[in-house]
Amino acid sequence: MVNILIVDDHLSIIEGTKMLLEQEPDFNITVENSSLNAMNLIKLHHYDVLLFDLYMPHLNGLELAKQALAYNPDLTVLIYTGFDIKPHFNLLVEAGVSGFLSKTSSRDELVAGIRSALRQQVVLPLSLVRELRRPGIISDQSTANEKVVLTSNEEQILTELAKGKSTREIASNLAMSQRSLEYNLTALYQKFGVRTRVDTIAKAKKLGLIPEEELK
Repeated sequence: MVNILIVDDHLSIIEGTKMLLEQEPDFNITVENSSLNAMNLIKLHHYDVLLFDLYMPHLNGLELAKQALAYNPDLTVLIYTGFDIKPHFNLLVEAGVSGFLSKTSSRDELVAGIRSALRQQVVLPLSLVRELRRPGIISDQSTANEKVVLTSNEEQILTELAKGKSTREIASNLAMSQRSLEYNLTALYQKFGVRTRVDTIAKAKKLGLIPEEELK
């Protein structure tokens, strides 16, 4: 039996993925929607494969992977995300993750990716493989799409940014580590196609995502 743990803060995602994977007779699926509880499960039970969402409140997928692999370096960790992982690729590989699966993958693709990881084969999207010939992984920030969808956590961070709060103040107000906040800020910059907090606020104002009274 292949024991798999899925950690994702979106209940619909983990339940849908669980349903797909449980069609495999030898897959036993456990789901957890809180990254803070995940390590307790990992320490109490044996899992052959861990699927971590990339962007989660409290502990993101990178931080959780680091904790899990520090506890047991032999664990197989896959990042399971709908976002572009190129900007974080080097950090994720250095943390020891075994590959990446897209939330848009079909059931067959998910199963094939998991079975590849079990054979100690690295799982990489083709679009990322094509980037590996370059000296570094560079995110293409240009976009013609002005639609930006934010999580509730990102909305809180954006509001704090608009108030002019420092990174330390925002982390304290939102009860998260500065590393976690910086990771979330990187995700925000990527979504808005910018590189600084000033440009983020300006873009958010342009898109009507920040109430005028929040801007300074």
